[in-house]
Amino acid sequence: MSTNQCDIGLIGLAVMGENLVLNMESKGFSVAVFNRTTEVTERFAAARGKGKNILPARTMEEFVAALKRPRKAMIMVKAGTPVDAVIGQLAPLLEKGDVIIDGGNSLFTDTQRRCKDLEGKGIHFVGMGVSGGEEGALKGPSLMPGGPRESWEIIAPIFRKIAAQVDGEPCCRYMGSDGAGHYVKMVHNGIEYGDMQLICEAYAILKDVAGMEAKELADTFTEWNKGELDSYLIEITSQIFRKLDPDTGKPLVDVILDKAGQKGTGMWTLQSAIKQSVVISTINAAVEARVISSRKDERVAASKILPQPKPKKFGGDRAKLVAAVHDALYASKIVSYAQGMELLGAASSEYKWNLNFGDIATIWRGGCIIRAIFLNRIVEAYQRDPALHNLLLDSYFTGIVKKTQDNWRVAVATAVDFGVAVPAFSASLAYFDSYRQARLPSNLLQSQRDFFGAHTYERTDKPGVFHTEWIESDHNPVEKPAEPKEPSRRHTGE
Repeated sequence: MSTNQCDIGLIGLAVMGENLVLNMESKGFSVAVFNRTTEVTERFAAARGKGKNILPARTMEEFVAALKRPRKAMIMVKAGTPVDAVIGQLAPLLEKGDVIIDGGNSLFTDTQRRCKDLEGKGIHFVGMGVSGGEEGALKGPSLMPGGPRESWEIIAPIFRKIAAQVDGEPCCRYMGSDGAGHYVKMVHNGIEYGDMQLICEAYAILKDVAGMEAKELADTFTEWNKGELDSYLIEITSQIFRKLDPDTGKPLVDVILDKAGQKGTGMWTLQSAIKQSVVISTINAAVEARVISSRKDERVAASKILPQPKPKKFGGDRAKLVAAVHDALYASKIVSYAQGMELLGAASSEYKWNLNFGDIATIWRGGCIIRAIFLNRIVEAYQRDPALHNLLLDSYFTGIVKKTQDNWRVAVATAVDFGVAVPAFSASLAYFDSYRQARLPSNLLQSQRDFFGAHTYERTDKPGVFHTEWIESDHNPVEKPAEPKEPSRRHTGE
């Protein structure tokens, strides 16, 4: 292949990068490839890339020379400084009108900065969320592009073609300006954390309370995957329970260490939610569950010191418990998505992205890790009301929660009774119970704040802002309208 002939180039030949290259080539595009370590490039070209329309480049100059104008270069390297380093090498070799695409899990604020920097040089920049793992990258991922719309239009024909297709539609739509695509991917990953933890908690109850073995667990999850919970994560879970360890003959899942890892996108989601004042308690519980799981040695030591609940055998109806856990999983999943969508809405207003929630749910239906039949219902909810503030308020989801809430409570109460930790189930139910109540005990909290720090309060029966001197003679509180004044000299707290 001569120079200036490749439709697109890709930098970073780890598993995701390699698979994306093979996906692009299989859809009729010629691809130039470059990796910092030349041996990696050569190994790929001689093995998986052999006989294909793929051009290996040994230097960045050779890579850029291989691309058709306007040049399109995709970066698939580790988030953070490695992305800046590659852009630093690549950008000086490009011309005005060329496009750089960052397909890694970059922090959205980094994407905003890079977008601005490159725009000043006349180079287009697209921050693109890519979901689906290695299989999705190879067969069709879910793609979440963000950046200037004209930058996206230059590369759209390639990416629409390589994306997963559902109902004849690509799982790839323009999200919004600068960091929008990477933000949507970040929240996708947060929801993924929630989904995975909720499934783990369902497993914990079925195993530790109902006493289910791997074969029964596999059958249960296979059954669940035929109904409302039909999703990629439920499907792979059923397959996990069927896998035997060749060394011991035991179910492989039983010999895997209970110590979870994470790469940071869950933490970023929490940080952003705090900044936006949005409650994402299910995702928060999921991130914290990974953190506590990672302290394996500490937990083993604590298990020998701390009191355990009295051992008891489950004497109830197993089928009813399985149904309760199913409903708790479904209702909690709705809460997790409701929280994720509210966070997207807050960020959309803050950063003026004008995100389309129906579009987001549509592209999550295929290719990505959280793909599920349930996402069709979310698409329909936003079709009914594009300004829907909380997914729980959509008539379809209100109906589901109405139908599942009794079982949801049974599952959580049973777990508590048997001492099985279900932080994400509990957080989801607590969120629902808080959100549905017209009055919460925060009136006492406001009283406390006013008592120790003169933070003032409002009343239910008349307008205005008030402050009470709580310690008066005979302990009679004296209330008066709050006035702007010097801060109190006593401890104000907070």
